[in-house]
Amino acid sequence: MTPAETVTAFIDALERKDFDAAIALVGDDCEYDNVPMGKVHGPDEIRGLIEPMLGSAGTVEWIVYRQAAEGHLVFNERLDRFEMPFGWIEMPVTGVWEVHDGKITLWRDYFDLATYRDQLPAS
Repeated sequence: MTPAETVTAFIDALERKDFDAAIALVGDDCEYDNVPMGKVHGPDEIRGLIEPMLGSAGTVEWIVYRQAAEGHLVFNERLDRFEMPFGWIEMPVTGVWEVHDGKITLWRDYFDLATYRDQLPAS
C-alpha cells in the first residue's frame, strides 16, 4: 500500500472499530500526538487511548474532505464524528501522518479542545 492507502485503511478500521486491524498498521515506535491532549507512543499505548473512546461510541465516522500525500507524508482534513449515548460529537481535525514500510510511524491530530468539551453533557 502507498502511505495514503495505509492511512485510509487505518481510518476505515477505526470506523469499523476493528482495533486489531488498525493497530496492525501502526509501527512499534509510532508517536500519536493528540495535540491539545498529549502524546503516547507505540501500539499498546495508542490502543489504550483510542479503544475506550471509540469503543463507547455507537457509530464512528471520520469524513475525510481532503487528503494529500508526498513521499512518506500524508495530510488530511477531516470531520471526526462519534455517536455517544448522549448524542453526536463532531470534531474538525487536521491530521499529519508519516508512513514507512507500510506502518504508521507518526500520527498527529490538531483540533480545538474547547470544541470537544463544549459537546460533552453538563456534569
